[in-house]
Amino acid sequence: MHFRTAVKDDLDRLLGCVVDESISWSHPDRLLSFLESGAYRFDRIWLAEDEPGGEILARAVWWGFPGEDRPLALDCLYAAPSVPDRVGLIAELLRRAHAAFGTAPAYHVFVTNGWREAPRTSAALAWRWEAAGRVGLTDELERLRYEWTDGPVPEPSTRLVFRGDDDDEVFAAAFARVAQGTLDAHTRQALAVMDPMEQAREDVRDNRSMEGDRDWWRLAYDLDGELVGVALPSANAAGPVVGYLGVVPERRGQGYVDDLLAEITRSHALRGVQRIVADTDAGNVPMAKAFERAGYRNFAVRLVLSADPANT
Repeated sequence: MHFRTAVKDDLDRLLGCVVDESISWSHPDRLLSFLESGAYRFDRIWLAEDEPGGEILARAVWWGFPGEDRPLALDCLYAAPSVPDRVGLIAELLRRAHAAFGTAPAYHVFVTNGWREAPRTSAALAWRWEAAGRVGLTDELERLRYEWTDGPVPEPSTRLVFRGDDDDEVFAAAFARVAQGTLDAHTRQALAVMDPMEQAREDVRDNRSMEGDRDWWRLAYDLDGELVGVALPSANAAGPVVGYLGVVPERRGQGYVDDLLAEITRSHALRGVQRIVADTDAGNVPMAKAFERAGYRNFAVRLVLSADPANT
């Protein structure tokens, strides 16, 4: 078996790798578009062949911010129908890629609501989950996907003042405060192994790398000038998103999450946006309820498998 990264000459064969199961995957249009944008790169696509230049027996595709070297998420796993041991082959492919990357990016899969009761979806996930688990991606997270579609534009908050700030350190300090006691699994996981300001600065860098305009970012203050929270409208390759929001610990339980979400929605809507997408952990019930109060509809699920940071 031959394992390697892809090169440009592989493109036609890469486009022939078709996943016919009921899960998200790097289909030809996505592959071409993301290779053009830089979100995919040939050196972040790994192949397993029966011999050099032979049949592609397995393909793994990682996504990252354009212009950055580190891959952030595993986007697609494909195994040819002829492969007798898909789990073993994919696990070995991932093992070699992780060794080359020096990290084990999380695996993200998008599925429809009710996926547990869908036999084809469950079967497609089962062997992929087993392969990912063999290389240490064992922490499971379910995130609910929401969308706002051209509803009424929220009115401005009457109890908060929203201001921008050009200094990333000001936002990092606010991120660090908001992260205290957060229900967000990714943030809690990072804080288990990182200094709070280090983690906050990484969040600021990641949000800066998104396609949304940095000038959209807002800090929320009460009428006495005290910080209440952070509201970041943003965008990714698919369109406008709720990039980041959070309330400082001492002001939680007072409904400010509704003001922050309304400001993000309002910011996008006033630019003519007709669809806004957002994710939250299935276990983050207060945030899920806030989306529902704001007229966002749960339309899908994102499943994430990641490595325990304590073991990496």
